[in-house]
Amino acid sequence: MKPELFSRSWDCLVDTSVAGKIAATQSLVMSWHQGKIVIDHDSPCKQLVKPGMPEALRLVHPSQVARRRLGSKEGRIALLHAVAHIEFSAINLALDAVYRFRYMPEDYYTDWLRVAAEECYHFSLIQNQLRLMGSDYGDLSAHQGLWDVAVYSASDVLKRMALVPRVLEARGLDVTPGMIERVTEIGDTKFADILRIILRDEIRHVRTGSQW
Repeated sequence: MKPELFSRSWDCLVDTSVAGKIAATQSLVMSWHQGKIVIDHDSPCKQLVKPGMPEALRLVHPSQVARRRLGSKEGRIALLHAVAHIEFSAINLALDAVYRFRYMPEDYYTDWLRVAAEECYHFSLIQNQLRLMGSDYGDLSAHQGLWDVAVYSASDVLKRMALVPRVLEARGLDVTPGMIERVTEIGDTKFADILRIILRDEIRHVRTGSQW
């Protein structure tokens, strides 16, 4: 019997292991493209107040998140960690867009599974840079504001498409060019290159949100 889309996406959503979530998401996306996944639109849709996050990650008010001054190693780590948290949250948001909304066209699920896979790629690039600097995702605190929007829009796919890709991700399109300029000025060309990849893909994610 083939695995089912919503149960598989739920398993990915609630996985608290960073490596586990990424591996499970990539496996789900591959299986979907290979035609190995079925859809049961009548399966129960569970509420999710908080998605699976690393157990070591401490969620705080935005005012308590570490400062991100690029003039020091600690500041660069803080910025990398902040971007890693955004990308990890984006994995959960894309998975929830798949899980939460039933009776959508198959192209909808294909699009948001692609987004989930790309967010996994973005996160992995940032995580690798963090590790090269002697840190890792979960070492610093982060905030939960991104997921709050998912909870607010859980009952309405139109509201979700308006608020997540067309507001949250669109904000990223506004600020990322400035981040690229700042990290280039301090000579961190690798980080700048990663931000360019993220910017390229996020443009498509906003377009996907506009479509749906």
